[in-house]
Amino acid sequence: MSTIESTTADYVRSCGLDPQRIPAHVAIIMDGNGRWAQERGLPRIEGHRQGVASVRRITEEACRLGISQLTLYCLSIENWKRPKQELELLMQLLETFLVEERSTLVKNHVRLQVIGRRTELPSAVLERMDETISLTSKHTGTTLCLAINYGGRAEIVDAARRLAEQVQAGELRVDQIDERAMEKSLYTEGMVDPDLLIRTAGERRVSNFLLWQISYAEIWITKDYWPDFEIEHLHQSIHDFSRRERRFGGLVSSPS
Repeated sequence: MSTIESTTADYVRSCGLDPQRIPAHVAIIMDGNGRWAQERGLPRIEGHRQGVASVRRITEEACRLGISQLTLYCLSIENWKRPKQELELLMQLLETFLVEERSTLVKNHVRLQVIGRRTELPSAVLERMDETISLTSKHTGTTLCLAINYGGRAEIVDAARRLAEQVQAGELRVDQIDERAMEKSLYTEGMVDPDLLIRTAGERRVSNFLLWQISYAEIWITKDYWPDFEIEHLHQSIHDFSRRERRFGGLVSSPS
């Protein structure tokens, strides 16, 4: 075991967690920003600003725990139905995040990835996004994946189109289309599936998030809104995860 691995294991134990039962990939549906703000008599955008602080806090803790990948549901395709002013402020907040959080990503050796459709995103956001992805591309720590303008059904549709185009071009036979071929056509190509799916704000639905990938994910729900999601919440979710038997359709549980 390397010095880094030993240090991480020691930290995990100090948190009351089992180093052998840390999920490799944690996905989070960050819900409740707007309600958090409204209950405090604040504009909804203030909830989103506080949500950014939670993103920073949980990303840094994921690094300390040795979680390989953290995927955050930032903006769904359905979110474009929100008021225009709120969407404009969200895009400004996203652009600011992609610049101001670079130092945090670099300090923690975090590699940034983004999944979702790029077409509706403003050019300024895309430019900052691509700059930050390039800046962190060689980092070997936790991968932070942001799902922006993302929808699980849209992802599967886009994957089906890619496969159809390959068949049409003679690059792929119909009988070669299997689960592996589908996975290679998804936005998440090359990523491991989530072990643990966390949802805040007490909602009990997956909201079109990683529909293919969460087939065997363990789900953990908290009533607290995302701006109130603390490191202790993450620890509790992992503790509960470590106590579950993961059978993957079989009779014998398998470790993460």
